[in-house]
Amino acid sequence: MALAPEFLEELRARLPLAEVIGRRVKLMRAGREHKGLCPFHKEKTPSFTVVEDKGFFHCFGCGAHGDVITFVMRTENLSFFEAVERLAQAAGLEVPRADPAEQARARERTSIGAALEATCAWFETRLWMPEGKAARDYLIAGRGLDEATIRRFRLGFAPSARGGLQGALAREGVGPALLVEAGLLKAGEEGREPYEYFRGRITFPITDRRGRVIAFGGRVLGAGEPKYLNSPETALFQKGRVLYGLAQAREAALAAREVVVVEGYMDVIALSRAGIENVVAPLGTALTEAQVAELWRLAPAAILCFDGDDAGARAAQRATERALPLVTPERTVRFALLPPGRDPDALVAQEGPAAMRRLLDGAGSLLEFVWRVETEGQPAATPEERARIRARLEARVRQVADRTLQRQYFAEVNAWFRDAFGPGRGQGGRARPGGDRRGGGPRRLPPPPRPAAPAGEQERMALALLLRHPALADEVAEELAGMAFRDRALDRLRQALLDALAGRKDLDSLGLIDHLQQHGHGRLVDGLLDPATYRDVRFLRGLAGPEAAKRRWRGILIPIRLQTVKAELEQAKQDFNANATPEAQTRISELRALELTLSKQMIEAGEGGPDEAPWSEDLGAERA
Repeated sequence: MALAPEFLEELRARLPLAEVIGRRVKLMRAGREHKGLCPFHKEKTPSFTVVEDKGFFHCFGCGAHGDVITFVMRTENLSFFEAVERLAQAAGLEVPRADPAEQARARERTSIGAALEATCAWFETRLWMPEGKAARDYLIAGRGLDEATIRRFRLGFAPSARGGLQGALAREGVGPALLVEAGLLKAGEEGREPYEYFRGRITFPITDRRGRVIAFGGRVLGAGEPKYLNSPETALFQKGRVLYGLAQAREAALAAREVVVVEGYMDVIALSRAGIENVVAPLGTALTEAQVAELWRLAPAAILCFDGDDAGARAAQRATERALPLVTPERTVRFALLPPGRDPDALVAQEGPAAMRRLLDGAGSLLEFVWRVETEGQPAATPEERARIRARLEARVRQVADRTLQRQYFAEVNAWFRDAFGPGRGQGGRARPGGDRRGGGPRRLPPPPRPAAPAGEQERMALALLLRHPALADEVAEELAGMAFRDRALDRLRQALLDALAGRKDLDSLGLIDHLQQHGHGRLVDGLLDPATYRDVRFLRGLAGPEAAKRRWRGILIPIRLQTVKAELEQAKQDFNANATPEAQTRISELRALELTLSKQMIEAGEGGPDEAPWSEDLGAERA
């Protein structure tokens, strides 16, 4: 039984190689590859390499080599077809039956692919002929492209006159019927001859992930509708499963572990030419689940960058609906929203690549965008209005299938809600964000806060707690002495605080604060004791008892230790890449286990969650 190459390619694409192999082999990332001990021979030093972007594994010790199917065959002692069936079941695919019809469809796909490739070459040639001058002027003078970029993306020109494509391909043995099947000709009505689908248009080849042409997009020159036109769907092309620029972006996305999504062909090409090569676009439709999955095959993080108009806002909203059920801690989505009336192509042309990079670097999280969609412009002056906002946000967060991430989302939104509606807002305390009901206008929710680095806040909280409770130092001094704060000013204060408490055991809170102020730390100490410094405005309240202070210290310590462990893990990975010894591998395993333990402890200590009342703010205890 012969299986269609398209089916095998889809099977390999749906099952990341490192993920399948990682179930049997302990892999560690080494740059753009993964390394581990070979499962096919005994070894102490890793020589087994998984090259995810190329889709193969190789052992430099025993010479074992192959793809995901080969790996399953060898490790599970299966035949080729048994391995394919096992993998297809895991990927949710049905193995095609060996019948004449399927064999005929495979031959058809092969023929269509050959016709599309020949057509692409013909379009490319036409662009550089005299008949393509207007198209060249538009691309080079009008859009600022150079010849290298045009050739890299294989842009072409479809002449306005009828019959040229048919005649050229007929000389290569490609008849009209096959061109109709390939979406290159339209069948004529009432017995008329078929005619070219693309005429008088700049052509943009649409390829699969391996760079093979499967369809075209076309932009009209001058006036005319539609402005952009895609090939009709064929045996090779389903536009809801394809991303434009995928083949060109693949290497850069794998290296950056991040892929940028824009709206149009020219946005992709302009950003790529500007040095932002990890960029793709859907084909004139909202992102589908299949396209989101394709993005995460390229990289674990996707930045969705949509135009700053109403259409772009609608596209971003639809993207959240697709992404929320699929997002996990390992597969993320962020949003970089352009200013009104701008698109990436125009931004790069007018302000340069640096402006685009700043926009991408400042991309907000998926949760921040959900907050914006559900709160922006919504009145929130009454309990009923706020309850409606809560219900909508809760419904959106519950769409997240990953339970760990869902719990974290609840905790985040809960904190943002407290910041907007906590006690004292508009009642003699801090002004209500977005206005006060007494001001005459409806209250509207602010955007979610953009907090400082969490670890930095935890460092401030640790020092503030000790300023309020110096007696706690007897129990935590050893832990505090072993820390190294990222903020240099805070680290100097940490050492000064330890020195003060070591020299004078009788210092109470006021005495310690006075001592530190006299030694040049007054401004920093004042800031640490200001409740407005912290996202959790209740942090410095209600900690009169030593037992409460001890419990609070444990909660503060976990994120600081986690940050330290992450830094040590990154260093251990670098050490392993430089010298892949068993000791270095063991060190990475130990740090990963500790990182996972601390991460779970952080989540367990967080507020809110899918199985409890996520919006409980404990305001009664706060007022007491």
